[in-house]
Amino acid sequence: MTAPGPEDSGAFVVATAGHVDHGKSTLLRALTGTDPDRLAEERRRGLTLDLGFVWTTTPGGRRLAFVDVPGHHRYLATTFAGLATAPAVLLVVSADEGWRAQTGEHLAAVEAFGVRSGLLVITRADLADPAAALALAREHTAGTALADALAVAVSARTGAGLDVLIRRLDALAAAHPAPDPEAPVRLWLDRAFTVAGAGTVVTGTLTAGTLAVDDTLELAPAGTPVAVRGLQSLGRDVERVSGPARVAVNLRRIAADEVRRGHALVTSGRWWRTTAVDVRLDPPAPVADPLSAGAPPAGPAARLPAEPLVHCGTAATGARLRPLGADSARLTLRAPLDLHVGDRLLVRDPGSRLLVGATVLDVAPPALRRRGAAAARARQLVAVTDPADPATRLRATGRELRADLAAMGFATADPEARPEARSENLAAGPFVVDAAHAAWLRAALTAEVDRYAAAHPADPGLPHPLARQRLGLPEALPLAALTGDGLVTRQGRIYRAPDAEALPAPVSAALDRLLKALHAAPFRAPTRRELDALGLTAESLALLVRRRHLERVGPHHLAVGALARAEAQLGTLPQPFTVGECARALDTSRRVAVPLLEALDAAGVTRRHSDGRRTLRPAGSRPLA
Repeated sequence: MTAPGPEDSGAFVVATAGHVDHGKSTLLRALTGTDPDRLAEERRRGLTLDLGFVWTTTPGGRRLAFVDVPGHHRYLATTFAGLATAPAVLLVVSADEGWRAQTGEHLAAVEAFGVRSGLLVITRADLADPAAALALAREHTAGTALADALAVAVSARTGAGLDVLIRRLDALAAAHPAPDPEAPVRLWLDRAFTVAGAGTVVTGTLTAGTLAVDDTLELAPAGTPVAVRGLQSLGRDVERVSGPARVAVNLRRIAADEVRRGHALVTSGRWWRTTAVDVRLDPPAPVADPLSAGAPPAGPAARLPAEPLVHCGTAATGARLRPLGADSARLTLRAPLDLHVGDRLLVRDPGSRLLVGATVLDVAPPALRRRGAAAARARQLVAVTDPADPATRLRATGRELRADLAAMGFATADPEARPEARSENLAAGPFVVDAAHAAWLRAALTAEVDRYAAAHPADPGLPHPLARQRLGLPEALPLAALTGDGLVTRQGRIYRAPDAEALPAPVSAALDRLLKALHAAPFRAPTRRELDALGLTAESLALLVRRRHLERVGPHHLAVGALARAEAQLGTLPQPFTVGECARALDTSRRVAVPLLEALDAAGVTRRHSDGRRTLRPAGSRPLA
């Protein structure tokens, strides 16, 4: 082992699989020098009862970590917890016994969890010719991910073949794609215990992402925040570690009795905690379902029971299964799981040996309420070729928050992430909008703008709040993203492009008459009766103020720049001055002078004295806005 350091690049993690008493633990003991059977009862009975963890370093310096699993059918849930998170597997078959029932069962689990890398190991080669066992193993692995796996015959007793196995493990690790160190963390926990002086410690296989001391994570499924107090990887204290790796995490803020196998440490907000998923089911492995021999062919959804067990990572939960199509189903989980689309599940019939792999297609599926909804949903799911592509979900929902899509595991949550995806969906602030839905929204928005303009010729701009109400759009979705087809957003309203530039003809004519009158007497604001006579409604006046054709002073409307002109004229008066002196200087009435002075007070241009007189403030002494 290398010396402890502040950072750790992890280790290639390999799980064992195979029938009970085929020498899995003995093989790891020979490879690593450490017994994976850590329980006294395991050593007394010579039978693996729980997961074991050992490691070694290859001659080339690569570190290999092993997860040893029980081979007995009675401990299947424990076996699945060990296999689910391993990037690679050693499928062990003994030369003297050959392929057995649990070998096939473990192979079915390897397939279900999506493990695509591994080696075929024929053990006890000193007891029998390994050729027959190898031939049978090749027959059973045909059509699986391990069909072309390299095979090694070994004897843990004599050491024969162990050097070849180590070299092939080294090559297997070198060829395995490196996981993303920036990926969100989901560490499925396989152990939790207390260490004197340290507190709660949990262990698991880190498949991707990076853990660091002082990180804050969530303990799923409860959502409890926890802090990383310390980290170990293969017995070394480290500051940070990236997957793949076996890690021990010392946690703050949580007691050991609050944590158990099946819980997970997750990056907050980056996983979707759910109790309902739509899945695509794999064809059942015949070797894993001997009780169905001779039964007529049926889709996996029909062959599974209504209440199967579901395994994911180190978690296991009961579920209700609702078939949607021949190979698709909805699983309603008894306990929530933190999932991404594309995750692999193992669905098991507890009353038989039927094991079925499943790919998660939707972690927040729509309700099925109408007659025929299940069949319609099955047709939607058939169209999903890439679970990480949000196209099917967006077509069903119209729009989604980008953060939600990322938490669901969609790789294309950002349309800018792939140049070829830019024309498919619309980026609209924090939302991603389906292209077809965006086109419908644009058409609907245009129709609403035209409808509003017809009803409000004095100001044809559709106010944003009204547009959102009529189209059912959230506040966070920018309407500007929908105004590319001849629509223009200006000052909180949406116009047809020509209307955004030109005033309505009646309003323009009335404005000309008003400005002519104000030119002769700038501070004689028209009365409401005079405005009505000009044909200027409250709506049209609001339009003129927004477009900067008029300036509003209290309840009155004056030409733009009125306050600046008033300031200049009031500067010629002896200071301080009264309201009456102001009205005479501006050639107006108290009706206009009072709100005008109040506006100047609010702007810091004038200072009001206790007797009601005003003094014009010097420019340099005015308060900042």
